Amino acid sequence: MNNIQLFNTDVSRRAFLGQSGLGALGLASLLNPALMAAGRPQIDKWPGVIKQLHHKPKIKRVIHLCMAGGASHLETLDFKPKLREMDGKPMPKSITEGQPIAQLQGKRNALKCLGPQHDFEKFGKSGQHICKLFPHIGSVADDIAIIRSMTTDAINHDPAHTLMNTGTTISGRPSMGSWMLYGLGAETENLPGYCVLISRGGGQDQPVAARQWHAGFLPSRFQGVQLRSKGDPVLYVKRPGGVDVDRQRDVVDAVQQLNQLQNTTLQDPEITTRISQYEMAFRMQMSVPELVDISKEPKEVLDLYGAKPGDGSFASNCLLARRLAERGVRFIQLYHRGWDHHGNVKGAMQTTSKLVDQGCGALIKDLKRSGLWEDTLILWGAEFGRTPMAQGSGRDHHIKGFSVWFAGGGIKGGTSYGNTDELGYNAVENVVHVNDLHATILHLMGIDHEKLTYRFQGRDFRLTDVHGKVIKPILT
Repeated sequence: MNNIQLFNTDVSRRAFLGQSGLGALGLASLLNPALMAAGRPQIDKWPGVIKQLHHKPKIKRVIHLCMAGGASHLETLDFKPKLREMDGKPMPKSITEGQPIAQLQGKRNALKCLGPQHDFEKFGKSGQHICKLFPHIGSVADDIAIIRSMTTDAINHDPAHTLMNTGTTISGRPSMGSWMLYGLGAETENLPGYCVLISRGGGQDQPVAARQWHAGFLPSRFQGVQLRSKGDPVLYVKRPGGVDVDRQRDVVDAVQQLNQLQNTTLQDPEITTRISQYEMAFRMQMSVPELVDISKEPKEVLDLYGAKPGDGSFASNCLLARRLAERGVRFIQLYHRGWDHHGNVKGAMQTTSKLVDQGCGALIKDLKRSGLWEDTLILWGAEFGRTPMAQGSGRDHHIKGFSVWFAGGGIKGGTSYGNTDELGYNAVENVVHVNDLHATILHLMGIDHEKLTYRFQGRDFRLTDVHGKVIKPILT
């Protein structure tokens, strides 16, 4: 049954209940008592439009660790000895001539190489080359697959984030988390199926717009919900002072009945969304405080992550990601806003790496301990990389070659895929585009990326637009 058929079924049921009188209401209560239970609206749980997966899935959920601002591949995952040899020397014009460069665009005659600012070493039995600033990620080197040949189309932050999230630089398209909820639904009724957490520190705090987790032209029920690990976890979901749970339940029920009356007349899917989200918000008042209270975690778990209750750190957010995963959340994004290193890339990388490294390594180890590893996928990476050329003591934006890594269900750990040239400028071997990442994620979910579509304004849209291929060599 496709999305249009699901919508028509929903309209028919509501029209029947709205127009057929008390007898129909009585029959409906017998056929599905949950519809009428104590007059209370239920969560209209979305089952997903894909009733039969296109192939056997390897994963149930995704955790996307977003290094917002553009983590330098040259100080993380892509060691370039030749670039170190050429430190301070002019960048060959044969490489940069006619190429898009962000803030260095007008300085082509002054472009100089900036060698790797920190040493690399080989980690694990697989001998993965990883910067020494990331010993915790290095400790799980045999569990990750590094892609060193990533490319993207957008050289500025916001459109690059938009491409990484939606598959296109055109604003207003659904994010990948929204596509997954639309296609597969969620396993939780007390939390949103798509959650976002944000931390900061270590460099220029690159802004991240809420539209990056928006549902676009999909119904709004599929958009992500930002959770805060400091203060109120969700804005405006807390009960006002002096209002107890029974009083609020009465208010919610009254609002829901008004919404249902309106929907009987208008048959608007956004009203259906409003009904289910009011009920979800009511349930979140109980579920979210318990979720974000990590103080009840064992001390050894807190120490593993380096997390402290209520500190809002990336480490604590990684622990919250595990807690969200075990509660059935389908898509989880963790943004760390601290990677826009236009200056002092050496010192800034030392600071930022310490804020994220331990949490990343701990998340992998904790997922294994808690039994979630085999059906969870982790993607680590930024919206783009940084230039091999110096921007003072830092690096500019770079889209022609950068690195990400995958880990978890269906991933061949301890592998490297693709390469950039000897200076880390161009991806030259097994080039991977953002659309290929999306195709691979959907493939691991059991979805053929070309078959998950939504008709809008006369066209069938999909996450990978008209591109994308599955990166099979990194899969088990």
